[in-house]
Amino acid sequence: MDSATQTTEFCIPDTLSGKRLDQVVTDLMVDYSRSRVTGWIKTGCVRLEGQTCKPRQKVLGGEHLVVVVPQTAEVSHDPENIPVEVVYQDDALIVINKTAGLVVHPAPGHRAGTLQNALLHLDPNLVNVPRAGIVHRLDRLTTGLLVIARTVQAHHALVEQLQARAFSREYEAIVSGVMTGGGCVDQPIGRHPLERKKMCVSDRGKTAITHYRVIHRYRAHTHVAVKLETGRTHQIRVHMAHIRYPIIGDKAYGGRARLPKQADERTIQGLQHFSRQALHAKSLGLAHPLTQEWLQWESPCPTDFLELLSLLEEDATNHAPN
Repeated sequence: MDSATQTTEFCIPDTLSGKRLDQVVTDLMVDYSRSRVTGWIKTGCVRLEGQTCKPRQKVLGGEHLVVVVPQTAEVSHDPENIPVEVVYQDDALIVINKTAGLVVHPAPGHRAGTLQNALLHLDPNLVNVPRAGIVHRLDRLTTGLLVIARTVQAHHALVEQLQARAFSREYEAIVSGVMTGGGCVDQPIGRHPLERKKMCVSDRGKTAITHYRVIHRYRAHTHVAVKLETGRTHQIRVHMAHIRYPIIGDKAYGGRARLPKQADERTIQGLQHFSRQALHAKSLGLAHPLTQEWLQWESPCPTDFLELLSLLEEDATNHAPN
């Protein structure tokens, strides 16, 4: 293999039969855009059963597909010296503990000051890895663990694990309402039909499964552990709101803050002015992309999260029956 390229081979699944080649390659190589894939096909980087082809060509299923990816720079955003907490790193991986307020990818309104900018400063070679090695993401105001791939091979292996639901991802959240017990939300999630920046439970959405259990109940709130089986955008926030236990501080999905009856002013202020959704990615587990060794990391809940729990505990104690 040419050192300036990365060759990936597939057997096209029967489930993709009848689709256009450019759609198929995009479905199989989720880190690349349709326009990028179309360019590869037109320049002969994609071969179907050993033959070059056209983007609109339909596949039958079962064919041998070879994609030769030119290893040009995958990102063009500037490195920035932004401090990040590195929990673990080796030649293939970096695991970081993201702080609240840090956007993961550059986007309109957030062209700089993102995690991607920080990663390119931490490891300049990430410019050659799709999305600067970012495999999954956390919302801007969510804290906790994220894994970064340092090579194209590691990125491909981790994306495959993620798609196979082989990652172990556990969160902690504080929700409004008192849960009677744990459960599972199995509801598809798609783009909101009217508010394009939001997601919603939708019959036209993609499969989304969230497991949750009670850690502790307070007078009007519940501290919960949440485990993701899938990883849709805003999944935990949408699912918790859907079952009427929205996450505290979630301005998009949570509505007005719920207050315990006869709460004192300190509790009211603490709940009404919590500045983000009370959601933390506490635990992350995966198979190392090179050794296949199972690795697991944990991140303690941040100070603001713990202070909110302390406030709710104090409120419960002050209103406990004599």
